[in-house]
Amino acid sequence: MTDDVLIQTEGKAGRIRLNRPKAIHALNTGMCAAMLEALAAWHDDPAIGIVLVDHAEGRGFCAGGDIRMIAESGASDGVAAREFFRTEYQLNHAMFTCEKPIVAFMDGITMGGGVGISQPAKYRVATENTKFAMPETGIGLFPDVGGGWYLSRLPGKTGEYLALTGHRLDGAECVALGLASHYLPAEALEEAKARIAGDPAAVEAILAELAIPAPEPPIAAHREAIDRLFAADTVEGVFSALEADGGEWAAAQLATLRTKSPQSMKVSLRLVREGRAKASFADEMAQEYAIGGRVAQSHDFIEGVRALIVDKDNAPQWKPATLEGVSDAMLDAIFAPLPEGEAWAPL
Repeated sequence: MTDDVLIQTEGKAGRIRLNRPKAIHALNTGMCAAMLEALAAWHDDPAIGIVLVDHAEGRGFCAGGDIRMIAESGASDGVAAREFFRTEYQLNHAMFTCEKPIVAFMDGITMGGGVGISQPAKYRVATENTKFAMPETGIGLFPDVGGGWYLSRLPGKTGEYLALTGHRLDGAECVALGLASHYLPAEALEEAKARIAGDPAAVEAILAELAIPAPEPPIAAHREAIDRLFAADTVEGVFSALEADGGEWAAAQLATLRTKSPQSMKVSLRLVREGRAKASFADEMAQEYAIGGRVAQSHDFIEGVRALIVDKDNAPQWKPATLEGVSDAMLDAIFAPLPEGEAWAPL
């Protein structure tokens, strides 16, 4: 067991509370394993009617995964990175298939790994503090933890837009896009948790009673542009559409994309496009595990972590440096299925 996540029962609820405040509750392998163990124990416990997932002290719900560890492992043999991905994805799948309802409280930063443990929940609560994003193309990674499944099922081309740009959504935008089921003021969360723990069967009524109307979502003003400008089959096509548009919003998106890893953008676009056709969430996670193990050992991921997280010079030197340098053969190798003995499978 680890102190980085607090596992307890309260009333008729199983409580999972992330507890790494200095890391904005970023997930590590031990945390994922502890959460998996808790879900397994509660599965057969008739006293537990619901699972609540939130964070303890500090800002943010969950800022992602243990990126430094993954990069350090990727720079050597990659074993620890693959073990983290395997365990994290098993947790994501266990939450996705959990027979008991899960309520995730996305109060504050909800990025990367935080998306992976909130989106499988039946009830996903956003607040005025929510900052939701899959910013992985900026560090040479890709929107994993089920990103290929969730983003591909958003309206229009919103998934492509979020995957490529890493744009941050607020709580109102999460509700508008279906990424959150309810919008509550942060001050009402503790009351919600206490009441739900006391009466899990009334969860929907409790959340409905405490919810407030979400503000107008800013992304609504750009939905037409997103669907038009991010519709191309290739990242080069997206760049061409943005360049041809000539508008201020398109220019801002183009400037953002020019800072991202060309390889990561191509991986991310393909992931979203292929995710729409995946037959099951398990199939999606198996695909992402194969990609993740390879990308963790790639130049761009190790360089992206160096530039944005370690040295913080914000000047990553991507290789290949251009979209044209990332060939279809390179992508095919990244997306290739793993041999049977190495492939990911749910617990």
